[in-house]
Amino acid sequence: MVLVACVDVGSTDTKLAVVDVTDGTLVRTGTHPTTGGDVLHGVDALLADARAHAGPATDVYCCSSAGGGLRLAVIGYEALVSADAAHRVALSAGARVVHVAAGPQDPAGIRAVRADRPDVLLLVGGTDGGDGDVLLHNARRVAAARWRVPVVVAGNSDVRDTAVDVLTGRGVPAVGAGNVLPRIGVLDPGPARAAIRDVFLRHVIGGKHLSRGPRFPRLVRMATPDAVLTGVSLFADGLAGARPDGCDLLVVDVGGATTDVYSCLVPDGGDGGGGVAGTLWRARTVEGDLGVRWNVDGVHAAAARERVTVAGGDLGVAAAAAVIGVRRHARSGRDLRNVGTLVASGGVFRHADPAAARAALHPVVHDHAGGWALPRAPHVTVDDRYVLAPAGLLAAEHPAAAAALLRAYLHSG
Repeated sequence: MVLVACVDVGSTDTKLAVVDVTDGTLVRTGTHPTTGGDVLHGVDALLADARAHAGPATDVYCCSSAGGGLRLAVIGYEALVSADAAHRVALSAGARVVHVAAGPQDPAGIRAVRADRPDVLLLVGGTDGGDGDVLLHNARRVAAARWRVPVVVAGNSDVRDTAVDVLTGRGVPAVGAGNVLPRIGVLDPGPARAAIRDVFLRHVIGGKHLSRGPRFPRLVRMATPDAVLTGVSLFADGLAGARPDGCDLLVVDVGGATTDVYSCLVPDGGDGGGGVAGTLWRARTVEGDLGVRWNVDGVHAAAARERVTVAGGDLGVAAAAAVIGVRRHARSGRDLRNVGTLVASGGVFRHADPAAARAALHPVVHDHAGGWALPRAPHVTVDDRYVLAPAGLLAAEHPAAAAALLRAYLHSG
């Protein structure tokens, strides 16, 4: 066996999955409350338990959403095009988008962005060869404001390097990335997502003071939602390979503070929601007001507005959060009619009776009042072994093991 320990440090719990990467077998799992003061105390307790029962791990891969995860602000050229495209790219990168602005910013606009306390600023604007004035204007405004939060510039390639030079020349940590919207109708999230991940690792994790010393920042490879989306995408690839006729995938992850919804759509299935900002075939939305612990009141408030019934207990709250979260996800322009597999994730589903957990997702696929086209006949399953994030962590260096892990423990019907 060659063991890799995959650790997810959340705001509430730290979760461990030890995987034999020779065949994708799940060897050991564990959960420990995320320890205050230094999150490594909980991590090390889980690693010690795994070492005693399964043997030492060759490597430790870690993702994190502790300390509020990754907060990202977006400033774009025009709200309906580049700012919208950048907002969708930011969500796919595992960030919680806390501010979206568009057009030339004045000092008051920059102060409004700063007031929302982003960890990273995504600065975009203009297709390649198009307007570059707004991107340069906003870079100069940010630089003049003595900005210290890292900036990713992912706009018009003709002026991108100049914008980065404007920022770095005033002491702003800034990097360039490929344009999120190189031309109208074409959305290219990869380069910006990679740059945001790199900035998260180099600047954000250490800045949250979750642990003393450099070890924890060295362990963390990505934000947890980024890891989950990578795992979701890998699972979707497996479904597409098994069902050449096409099968869209929907994952609902209900946590203590947020509800994240992920969808992977087969391109020839017709998304219909891309428009001039392009289509993001694999996407995530995050609902910061829907959670079973810290945001229970948010679930009840949203349910009252949406006329959704909230049943008793944590599972009832999670079911309502799932319905509302999927409604919002679908209304953002996602066509979910071809969803063949619906996966529930999150501790509230993992710790419930399996039949009850699956039943809690039934309102999602029978939500005739939601204003969106329902999946025709999806298979409903639960990530009860919590393998999506570990698979995402393993995907880059051990893709075969990650795919085998998903096939073995996340049944697709």
